[in-house]
Amino acid sequence: MNSSSVSRRGALRTLAVAVALTAGAAPLWEATASAAASAAEPATYTLTITHLDRTGARTADYATNVTGISGPGAEETVHPYDASGTTTVRLPRGRYLLDSSLTTGKEGDGTDWIVQPRLDLDRDTAVTVDARTTAPVDVRPPDRSARFLHSAMFVRVTHDGVTRDANLINSTPDLRVAHLGPDGEPGSVRQWFDAYWSAGTADYALGYTFTGARALTGLTRHPARGDLATLRARGAARPDTDGAASLDLQPSAGPTVGLSRRVAAPGTATYYVTPERGTWDLAYTAPGAPGARPNRYAADGIAVHAGRTTTHTFDNAVFGPDLTGRPGVVRQGDRLTVDVPLLADGDGHVPSAPSYGSARTTLHRNGVRVGSRTDAPGRAAFTVPPGNAAYRLTSTVDREGAPGTATRVTAVWTFTSRTTAGPVPVPVSAVRFSPALDPAGTAPANAALRVPVAVQGAGAGGYVSTPAVSVSVDGGTTWTRVPVERGAVTIRNPRAGKGVSLRAELTDTRGNTLTQTIIDAYRTA
Repeated sequence: MNSSSVSRRGALRTLAVAVALTAGAAPLWEATASAAASAAEPATYTLTITHLDRTGARTADYATNVTGISGPGAEETVHPYDASGTTTVRLPRGRYLLDSSLTTGKEGDGTDWIVQPRLDLDRDTAVTVDARTTAPVDVRPPDRSARFLHSAMFVRVTHDGVTRDANLINSTPDLRVAHLGPDGEPGSVRQWFDAYWSAGTADYALGYTFTGARALTGLTRHPARGDLATLRARGAARPDTDGAASLDLQPSAGPTVGLSRRVAAPGTATYYVTPERGTWDLAYTAPGAPGARPNRYAADGIAVHAGRTTTHTFDNAVFGPDLTGRPGVVRQGDRLTVDVPLLADGDGHVPSAPSYGSARTTLHRNGVRVGSRTDAPGRAAFTVPPGNAAYRLTSTVDREGAPGTATRVTAVWTFTSRTTAGPVPVPVSAVRFSPALDPAGTAPANAALRVPVAVQGAGAGGYVSTPAVSVSVDGGTTWTRVPVERGAVTIRNPRAGKGVSLRAELTDTRGNTLTQTIIDAYRTA
């Protein structure tokens, strides 16, 4: 063998060894970087989930969710599935919420929902979701003829300050549920169940809440009529509107799916609700003129009591200013913000899109006009010079050309105000008139009508003497003072087809004044 052939063969072998080393082992700096990256990655474990149907056989008819709560897997959410009924997934160490719904695929069999609020993944773990562990949710109203509409069940789990939810919406009454796995910490699991039924003339809203360490395994509630509260929603029929109204009912607290229905205007919807669910929210979308934006009212946080009836009337007179739950006018620094609904309905519900022709809010300071705004009725903002001054604020909305009630509403306030360091309510008041009217906003002609009078805002709570009330039956051309006795005035109504206008004037104990006028507060029929 000559030297040249030895040299070539040796060179090829050396190259092969070099290639093998490159493929099989990284250089020292690269290996060090790889080890550091590996150490930074969280450990992962295999989660194996087996799904069994009501016969104990593995099933493909399931939907499973695994949601991270805390630890390195807190942001993980997966939906593992395998048609064999057993599925695996690798996840970072941490605590998870697992929920799984199983069905048979046959109509009328319903759903099995199994919830594991506490799944601590710190090793390879196997979980069996077994439909045979579930118990029925048997919640139904006292009226056996009522038709089931839908139900919603929510589970909320909190751990280490993090909250995660799971839910199941059901269109049939056939639901079975079960807890899976160990208990969570006391109070860490909250659960809500709401079911809705219709009996034709009334609807049932049966809601319940639970707090503890476990998810529910079954639920039985058969309330009697006396266990339920009655909630009535009346819709008015204003002359300038057309069509049916819509009503939405839902519990105030917690996640839920509510109930929606159409109602004639005028018309009444009746609900039987569970006081155990807490307060309830009603939303009423009034019928409107063709092409007009829907006008929506909300009544939130309605307290109910077993055996008692609560009634809310929407979109009926007397329309006027309302300060419920709001200061009305706020000064922050040298900026005055006005938010006084001028067209709240007779029950004080504030409309989202009231119909009107024009609106104007004007502010004077020490007799000098600061400015005017023509935005939504009773809403405006002004920047004023610093320091203390006397102000007059006038807000008017006109509904000329629209038949019916409240064709014009005006409120004039006077007050003093100075520069503030933060948001400070300005002392303004409002007066509410609350006669009993029919759904068209009318009262009997040629009859005496008692009209309750209530003061809101700065003048309430003993800060004002009884307001002076006047009445007009000629559109505000002439006024007649009527005495306020035991919180109301008595008005002798004119002949049919006339509008009755109301004016209130007051001065509170600090010298702030209000003059409030409602032209055509109600009409006679």
